[in-house]
Amino acid sequence: MTYSSPRAARLAGCAVVVSAFLLTSCTTSGSGGDSAANPSPSSPISPRKVPEPSEKKLTEQAQSALAAAHSGTLVEAGVERVTEGIHTEPGLSKGKTYRLNLVCAGSGSAQLEFVPANAGSKATVPCDESVVQQRITADKLVRINVDGAKGATGVIAWQIDAL
Repeated sequence: MTYSSPRAARLAGCAVVVSAFLLTSCTTSGSGGDSAANPSPSSPISPRKVPEPSEKKLTEQAQSALAAAHSGTLVEAGVERVTEGIHTEPGLSKGKTYRLNLVCAGSGSAQLEFVPANAGSKATVPCDESVVQQRITADKLVRINVDGAKGATGVIAWQIDAL
């Protein structure tokens, strides 16, 4: 193609120069010309924080562990943040025996306590997705309290099954 005007010829020349410049700059930055873009192996690399699992993912993990331990007829269940704890007075029938299953997913631990104390045993619930089971005997109104230890994070899933 021939250009009849000087303006068109200048534009074509500028396009060639710009293309050559871009091609050269792309090639040299990948070959070590820019030390900030390509740190040497001896340069310090800042450690990356490992992202903590989301509350939704922790809830799914805890509920999955509970499902594997389920036995009997479901009476009551729930999921709470470790920082908020569990504080419930389930409607249990007097003289019947129940099983409480707890799973904490996250970090740290939580403490399980019953009121009255003879309804069940105190226990530590580690936040490692293991299932903690307690037998509950309901002679009167039972209150279940699970409080996270200082610094504990994550979720606690729980269910009560009639045996």
